Amino acid sequence: MATTTKKDLIDRISLRTGIKRADVKTSVQQFLDEMIVELQSGNRLEFRDFGVFEVRDRAARTAQNPKTLEQVAVPARRAVRFKAGRLMGESVMQPAASRQTVGAG
Repeated sequence: MATTTKKDLIDRISLRTGIKRADVKTSVQQFLDEMIVELQSGNRLEFRDFGVFEVRDRAARTAQNPKTLEQVAVPARRAVRFKAGRLMGESVMQPAASRQTVGAG
């Protein structure tokens, strides 16, 4: 399994669309920054067929270190949750050979 970076995606979008790499980078970064602002505000982000991002509050709890068996206090925190949408779920489940670019066409 390979890792794809933001740079890889920016390069691919630039190549496929013919838009300058710097412009694509600015747009992608602005999009990600806006997602962060919305999540910080407690808003839910829904992208039809892609998925939903939302912030969930996690209660404080006591956990156990598996190595030492020592009890450890885990503080309450906020965590981002992502739930895949229908189209993404279906696309990811397809064998690699039959996958098509999502959103094309």
